[in-house]
Amino acid sequence: MNVRDLAAEAVAGVLARPGRATLTILGTVLGIGSLVATLGISKTAGNQIVGRFDELAATEVTVEPSESSGAAGQVIPWDAEDRVGRLNGVTAAGTLADVDVAGSLVSSVPVVDPAAQTAHALPVRAASPGLLAAVRGRIGSGRWFDGGHSDRADRVAVLGRAAAERLGISRVDHQPAVFVGDRLYVVIGIVVAVGRRPELLDAVVLPEGTARVDWGLAAPGVVQIETAIGAASLIASQAPLALVPNQPGLLSVSKPAEPRRAREGAERDVESLFAVLGGVSLLVGAIGIANVTLVSVLERVGEIGLRRALGARRRHIAAQFLAESTAMGVLGGVLGTSAGIVVVVGVAASRSWTPVLDPLIPLLAPAAGAAVGLAAGVYPSLRAAALEPVEALRAGT
Repeated sequence: MNVRDLAAEAVAGVLARPGRATLTILGTVLGIGSLVATLGISKTAGNQIVGRFDELAATEVTVEPSESSGAAGQVIPWDAEDRVGRLNGVTAAGTLADVDVAGSLVSSVPVVDPAAQTAHALPVRAASPGLLAAVRGRIGSGRWFDGGHSDRADRVAVLGRAAAERLGISRVDHQPAVFVGDRLYVVIGIVVAVGRRPELLDAVVLPEGTARVDWGLAAPGVVQIETAIGAASLIASQAPLALVPNQPGLLSVSKPAEPRRAREGAERDVESLFAVLGGVSLLVGAIGIANVTLVSVLERVGEIGLRRALGARRRHIAAQFLAESTAMGVLGGVLGTSAGIVVVVGVAASRSWTPVLDPLIPLLAPAAGAAVGLAAGVYPSLRAAALEPVEALRAGT
């Protein structure tokens, strides 16, 4: 029996009972489809991690004095915003510092009335003009201070939303003022939202030049940097050199986690989850093919006996049933691969992703289906080949 005759006999055997063959192949389709969809979806999702990665975290770099600097925090220069802003990849930068007001309370009236709770222990912070953009802040009323306010040490302040509510200030068009201790500051703006540094919403923010003159601020406390996507690692390595060229080790840098690791982790998690499901489906498909092939052997005992009586050898009988089970596996693999690709494209389209699939998968998946069919047909084919011609003819009549 040549290969052509063997293939023709296998196809005829599979199509002899199309309903049963269809249900049998369905198990392999589910298994292969699950594996293809698993690999495709995991790669597609992993490819989107960089784009979907938390943009705020992925573009945030902070620089502050290290614990071992021994310089009492007086490391960051006053022109840190300008120095960092000149680095390629920095989209916004600003400085922030806590202001020691020696326990002074903040109020919106000149006379403190303890019974009316007009004074509050609000935190006072000093910032550079670029901080608002670096923290992605949004002004609800008024404006943020500029470099001129800081250079002149103007007594102006910006309130966070929560601080403004506590002080009873909701608008700045009538030039409200707040007292920090006995010092008067005109409120020029109210910050209603920030993407970073949420503590600003409950604080009184002064220009750093004003805090330097009025409260003796020695140096900025932290440099807040926003970078372009993908530039965070580079900026994290360059910022200390730009700020303290002689001793960059005095600064501590915080940068986001590497997106590649997050992508690889997502791929591993998705693959491990769905690979188990795909493996179970493949196992069910293999059992189904083995069961149907074995039933086919029992139903075709007479045919097997006749073929043996006409000169067919055991290997011919075994090869025929192996070819039938392999054909069902190949067909299930092809259909499952197609279904898996459709699932990957459908999921990607529903989320506006770009579908990503390894080019080897459409070639290897049908081969995996053939391997499943071949393995499932080993026992039934051996059992068919072991039948004696006389007994097979007697049993089949």
